[in-house]
Amino acid sequence: MKQIWYVAVGGFAGTLLRFSVSSLLNGQGFPWGTLLVNWTGCFFLGWLFSFASGSKRFPPEWRTGLGTGLIGSYTTFSTFSAETLRLEGWSLQALYVTASVIGGILLAMLGDVLGKEKGTA
Repeated sequence: MKQIWYVAVGGFAGTLLRFSVSSLLNGQGFPWGTLLVNWTGCFFLGWLFSFASGSKRFPPEWRTGLGTGLIGSYTTFSTFSAETLRLEGWSLQALYVTASVIGGILLAMLGDVLGKEKGTA
């Protein structure tokens, strides 16, 4: 039951963060806010999984609250999908999808590497 509160608080914060970033950066053109949110979420989740697994000081409730709650509500696949369809032309759509997927994987890998370095120190 205690983990539910960690997820709820993390989810509340993540939703507000995503709304704020998207409101600041998304306009009528390219969805920069959603791209930034998803990239930073990939990086942080990669870091969190590595850091938390290598650190005995990181309680499981925090991992759940930050991973499932904060990052789960911060990142958004549904908005990414809908915004892809709204972009003008298949070349811009392909660029957005490619940048999102490849950038997200690379940033998750970077977060993983950095998390391992800090988690075992």
